[in-house]
Amino acid sequence: MNYNDKVMDVIDEVKKVVIGKDVCIAKIMAAIIAGGNILMDDVPGVGKTTMALAFANAMGLQTKRVQFTPDVLPGDITGFTMYDKATNQFVYRPGAVMCNLFLADEINRTSPKTQSALLEVMEEEHVTVDGVTYQVPDPFIVIATENPIGSAGTQLLPDSQLDRFMVCLKLGYPSIESELDIVKGRTSADGFQDVEPVIGASELRLIREEVKHVKVSDDVYSYIGQLVVGTRENPSLELGVSPRGTIALTKMAKSWAYISGRDFVIPEDVQMVWTDVIRHRIVLSAKARVNHITQEAVLKDIMERVYKPSVRRRSSAKK
Repeated sequence: MNYNDKVMDVIDEVKKVVIGKDVCIAKIMAAIIAGGNILMDDVPGVGKTTMALAFANAMGLQTKRVQFTPDVLPGDITGFTMYDKATNQFVYRPGAVMCNLFLADEINRTSPKTQSALLEVMEEEHVTVDGVTYQVPDPFIVIATENPIGSAGTQLLPDSQLDRFMVCLKLGYPSIESELDIVKGRTSADGFQDVEPVIGASELRLIREEVKHVKVSDDVYSYIGQLVVGTRENPSLELGVSPRGTIALTKMAKSWAYISGRDFVIPEDVQMVWTDVIRHRIVLSAKARVNHITQEAVLKDIMERVYKPSVRRRSSAKK
């Protein structure tokens, strides 16, 4: 059974409350059905939290939200054990991550120790408390928002944690037409009442299985490999993409092909998600920073230098 229509239904529901961000909405949906976590990095007030909550409602998932502040502790996230007098035993009290969709709001406003509490669960989908491992519900998704580094009270996320986000998206300011639509009241504080759940956890699991079966030809695999090598050899970068990034790029390309109604990946799918998957995984060299060269400019240059293969529907492909 093909659930592509259900995916489009979720996207349409989110569009009811998020205006003028159709491409961002589609990319977040692609990351979700690819089994990844999402980081939204932008200035306050552009709709990051609204976007995350709209997706939670449209997918009917058990959702928990934590507003990250300096006083949030790791135990608030992962849970903790407490002595129970009635049973004379230590009992695990689940933390906020025991849900399907965990919204980490302004994640870079808390301490590095609390930030790192998410590392294990984002990669392994379980938490370890006092030597005991607890599995989180399936599916499990982290959608985190952060304000640009330099904003008051922000702390840089470690590279190891950034690498565990499949995509890093920048929403940007809406167009003046979209902003006026918002001002005129076409979206409001109670707009989430209009968002109806169109899938559930079980359907999301089935969709993810379908995405896994999207085919990738050897030519496209080679294209992905050459792009990744380009980040490791570029003189403007101190740190290129790790194998985890290569896997994320492939998964996102397959997911974008699925949303586009195809069961095979073309180079344009890779190009569409290239910057969003790679931007937060690379580190500019000191010379590039002095010359005000951006990650986006470097990635665009790499993509323009790598030969794009011509992939047809009948080309040989592997899952």
